[in-house]
Amino acid sequence: MSILADKHKKLERNVTLLAVFSFIAVAIGGIVEIAPLFWIDNTVEEVDGVRPYTPLELAGRNIYVREGCYSCHSQMIRPFRDEVERYGHYSLAAESMYDRPFQWGSKRTGPDLARVGGRYSDEWHVQHLIDPRAMVPESIMPPYAFLAERDLDHGDMSAHLRAMRRLGVPYSEEAIEKANEDLAIQADPMANATELQKRYPKAQVRDFDGNPDRLTEMDALVAYLQMLGTLVDFEMGEPQEEPR
Repeated sequence: MSILADKHKKLERNVTLLAVFSFIAVAIGGIVEIAPLFWIDNTVEEVDGVRPYTPLELAGRNIYVREGCYSCHSQMIRPFRDEVERYGHYSLAAESMYDRPFQWGSKRTGPDLARVGGRYSDEWHVQHLIDPRAMVPESIMPPYAFLAERDLDHGDMSAHLRAMRRLGVPYSEEAIEKANEDLAIQADPMANATELQKRYPKAQVRDFDGNPDRLTEMDALVAYLQMLGTLVDFEMGEPQEEPR
């Protein structure tokens, strides 16, 4: 033991030698962690129900990111009993496979939003965004009333979807061509949404902000929030096995 201790002291006192051995240790650890990924076709197991965002949901997500909502709300439920009992089933990696970037987060000034879809009505979300304390008196969230007053300036969603496809999101050519049309249809309860819902199963079609005469940023953000956590049926869905 004394011989090992002497060698250890020698290593600690020699800065150059310590740096060399530290580099070797980190390099070995990195190789062990990274090398197996080159032989794995897919590191994320696919789950039934997960699909790319609709153009309207994607526009709402852009607003969510723009307003920095991720700085106070995470979208990752950890597999701990207290979190599962409060927020629902723990998050699956596949649920974020089309996020660029993902919205997991690490800070919860407000509650986690991974399963917020369908928990509240559209009206609740609208009023909460307009005046948070009217719905949650103890809230310290700033108001976002301006979202209901701003028309949604979404630009060319076809170009947006094409860019997302280059990042690995599997939008079809048809979905890209119909992107601007699909965005308008999803917020119009009078429109024929059959084709939209074929392209995007479980897409919710309605006026989201309570003002059917305008397509606003509030429509888009509420559509995004109402989708979160609703795609996977956790009673039926289990990770699919990779084909052999």
